[in-house]
Amino acid sequence: MGIIGYFELQWKCLVVVALRLLFLVPAGVPARSGESYLKDNITVRQGDSAVLKCNVDNKVSRVAWLNRTTILFTGNEKWSLDPRVVLLNTAVTEYSIKIINVNLYDEGPYVCSILTNKKPESTKVHLIVQGNRIITEGEYVEMTGITKDMSGSYDCITSNDISPPDVRTVQVTVNYPPVISRARSTGTAVGQKGVLWCEASAVPLADFQWYKGERRLLNGLNGVKIENKGKQSMLTFFNVSEEDYGNYTCVAMNTLGITNASIILYGPGAIHDVNNAALSPANSFMLLTLVLTLSVLSKF
Repeated sequence: MGIIGYFELQWKCLVVVALRLLFLVPAGVPARSGESYLKDNITVRQGDSAVLKCNVDNKVSRVAWLNRTTILFTGNEKWSLDPRVVLLNTAVTEYSIKIINVNLYDEGPYVCSILTNKKPESTKVHLIVQGNRIITEGEYVEMTGITKDMSGSYDCITSNDISPPDVRTVQVTVNYPPVISRARSTGTAVGQKGVLWCEASAVPLADFQWYKGERRLLNGLNGVKIENKGKQSMLTFFNVSEEDYGNYTCVAMNTLGITNASIILYGPGAIHDVNNAALSPANSFMLLTLVLTLSVLSKF
């Protein structure tokens, strides 16, 4: 490489760095002295041509067009390899480019960078391409009286005379506190395996705790195993003893609330109203519920 070629390469590198640094000034940031950052939107249909205009005057020493961080033109020299992008020979006070046969990938920000009296100025143009993915602005569905049953997928369908209907899917998630929907008491003989379980619907998913009286049960201690899977929690006794019989409380909680259900482990021949016992909260746990609620809230 000769000396001239070397300096030409160095100059292009400096131009690239300078223009990219200039491009990084975001819209909405207060401009420094001698710097302007104007914004305009141009909307064209896919397949049409787009003309991006930039006004200049005789005080301009250097000028360039960029697309994101890609340099399209510096002065009259074309840097882009895209044959669809051309420089227009218009008025002396205008430095404009034309994009032929616009496609969806051409959409985005374009910047005309100008150096005048050693002070940078920039004009930003945002190209919007209408094609197979037109979404009408301002269209919305207002949902009132939200319930958990409104969770799910909703389809927004748009259409016009240019292309087939376009469908966008919106996922709606409704958060709600735990609701214990199922709980089961169990009759198990001494020395046998017994399982108590409860199920709670909640978004986000509920955390579970088990209690006997006011004593919290821990997984792996005193011969019990606690296993939580999604909406369900199971309390397993591997070798039931007389001391294990009695009333247990399943507590379900998330960031929105807390609830509990009383579940009984009883021996063979015992008479219990299983359904009522499983679903009615124990009055003796009102204080426990308050304590747990305060414990949850203190974490947020």
